[in-house]
Amino acid sequence: MHKDVFQELQWRGMIHNHIPGTAERLAEKPAKVYIGFDPTSDSLHVGSLVPIMILAHLQRAGHTPIALVGGATAMVGDPSGKSKERNLLTAKEIQYNMFGIRKQLQRFLDFESEENPALIVNNAEWLGKFNFLDFIRDVGKMVTVNTMMTKESVKKRIETGISFTEFTYQLLQGYDFLHLHKALECEIQAGGSDQWGNITTGTEMIRKETGKSAYAFTCPLVTKSDGGKFGKTEQGNVWLDPKRTSPYAFYQFWLNTSDEDASKYIKLFTMLERKEIERLIEAHKEEPHLRILQKELAENITTMVHGEEGLLKAQRATKLLFGKSERSDLDEFTAEELKQIFDGMPQFELTQDALEKGIPIDELLSSETAICASKSEARRALKENSIQVNKNRISPDFTCTTDDVMSNGIMLIQRGKKKYFLVTVVKITE
Repeated sequence: MHKDVFQELQWRGMIHNHIPGTAERLAEKPAKVYIGFDPTSDSLHVGSLVPIMILAHLQRAGHTPIALVGGATAMVGDPSGKSKERNLLTAKEIQYNMFGIRKQLQRFLDFESEENPALIVNNAEWLGKFNFLDFIRDVGKMVTVNTMMTKESVKKRIETGISFTEFTYQLLQGYDFLHLHKALECEIQAGGSDQWGNITTGTEMIRKETGKSAYAFTCPLVTKSDGGKFGKTEQGNVWLDPKRTSPYAFYQFWLNTSDEDASKYIKLFTMLERKEIERLIEAHKEEPHLRILQKELAENITTMVHGEEGLLKAQRATKLLFGKSERSDLDEFTAEELKQIFDGMPQFELTQDALEKGIPIDELLSSETAICASKSEARRALKENSIQVNKNRISPDFTCTTDDVMSNGIMLIQRGKKKYFLVTVVKITE
């Protein structure tokens, strides 16, 4: 067991606040540590990676990580970090979301370990058994309203309004910790810095109810050096689900980080050893134009989240856009994957019937797709040798047929170096 795991987490920038004695408890003997995950979607996003990595480091150090999926609390909604009350989910929606989250956690945590297998629990199993009167009698008396009002998540919402439902959320999360303490001997809870109030409610309950000490620490919320919100792109959240964020887009997100952010993220989001990270940072400082940190970061995290196959797809997609590639490279992707790769670029549809008759290339570029404003503009582009179909340069007298449709039902047209147009060929059914 690594006795210095708390110091390791501090070095990586993963500790924001902690209850005195937490480091000593982790160094003393194996402990059970839990972090809660909110099943408001069927996928986690990169904002969830820090708590996931914390659990992974703790497991590697010999501790038992517990991932709590809030099947019950998701039906209430946590006010922490929220400016308004959010929509509540049905039990069926939560069950579906939980299934997706569990699959993603399995990429980081070992649930089959012989020594300290990771555990996954659903708080609906115990909170769902309470009726209202029992809850306010047995749990409500453990914490005073005065204490609840001092929590940051409540103070920020008092002026704009907070419902009784959200106000009581900290009691639910506090009771989660108490239940896990009694049922599984869990002594430590971790979470984001915005969870500090909810987490300490749990330690207070444990002290009052059992007379024993409980510990906790929080991790800082990840920020970008330019002030932008981490985990956001023009397309929205960067998800761990390849159907929401393709391996290519995921890979590019990390590849495009700034030097300052890459130096921080390499510690937060990889399991690389300290000496290797320090070596990479120094190598990057000597030759920043090679973007050593960004490449290692992108490859490492993409492999963890999407596997070797996902990394290869991401690298092939990068080659499609920025390197030399051929039609055979395009054929390796499904139509859906290509649409994700070329997301935001113009996309058109053609019927298979039209292509069976053959379409002159100048007509395809102008009237059929509007890639060029007119036939004369299309001919000029063709004479300048700036048009490619499926990565092959073509002549002005070229005619497109069904032979130019790849096995995935796509034709990729390129104008110049950076303008791509995706043409989906559809069959007309009578």
